[in-house]
Amino acid sequence: MRADLNALAVFAVVAEETSFRGAADRLGVTRSAVSQTLRRLEEELGVTLVRRTTRSMSLTEEGARLREEIAPAIAEMRAALEGARAHRAEVRGQLRLAVSTIAESVLSGTLLAEFGLACPDVQLDVLVTDEEFDIVAHGFDAGVRLGEVIEQDMIALPVSADQRHVAVCAPAYLARAGAPSHPRDLAAHRCIGWRPAPRAAPYRWEFTEGGRDFAVSVEPEVTTNDMHLMVKLARAGAGITFGMEDTFRPDLESGALVSVLDAFCPPFPGFFLYYPSRRNMPSRLRAFVDHVRRCRPERS
Repeated sequence: MRADLNALAVFAVVAEETSFRGAADRLGVTRSAVSQTLRRLEEELGVTLVRRTTRSMSLTEEGARLREEIAPAIAEMRAALEGARAHRAEVRGQLRLAVSTIAESVLSGTLLAEFGLACPDVQLDVLVTDEEFDIVAHGFDAGVRLGEVIEQDMIALPVSADQRHVAVCAPAYLARAGAPSHPRDLAAHRCIGWRPAPRAAPYRWEFTEGGRDFAVSVEPEVTTNDMHLMVKLARAGAGITFGMEDTFRPDLESGALVSVLDAFCPPFPGFFLYYPSRRNMPSRLRAFVDHVRRCRPERS
């Protein structure tokens, strides 16, 4: 019969302490628990390992031989545990993140670059994707997405200020086609849509009126999975497009694009770093969470 490895570990401590009471104190259990564990081990092996008297205990010949045989393995396991504890305290290793393609607060590079400088022994592996999947099942430490699509059993920490969706177009398109006064007017305009993948539905154009959210059915003349192309087409006057304000901010500030329908585009909670709720968090993830806490912007 195969002996319980936990029982062997208890036996090793008993042999070192030469006392049931000393072994119990060291293991943080009762003397009775130590005695019962040792008795089960002896029954499994079919030999007596310890001579017991009311005043003392000693190893039998079989017990002494077993102690000598398992001592190297016990020492190696203890060394491995100490190494694991030391490694846990070190901020090193690979940190895998799954980040939404529109999470400008992270993808601008500043947050990640500053973390790299602070923790040079951590290797960042960043997957930029809009695919929704279980980050734990796919081996990621954390993800960054809009708060509304994060599972409720995750811990979520803001990494951006409040965000806005905006509809934008080039001034030339506005001069040619006029500005829509209500989202329903978009049906009469040329629109540029975005989808994350070939089989995915195009990104929804959602607006708010009177405190209620609603979506507009837009049939884009152009749909692409390349956000840079979407912006270029809008800048070239191909039509109205829709997305995160941060995506268009440089062109809005330069005047290459102008926003329309602003009254229907209020701010909402932005992007969050999310990760599973677990007590023994890897040091590299804990360091990144602390970094985000220090750098996160004030909420609007």
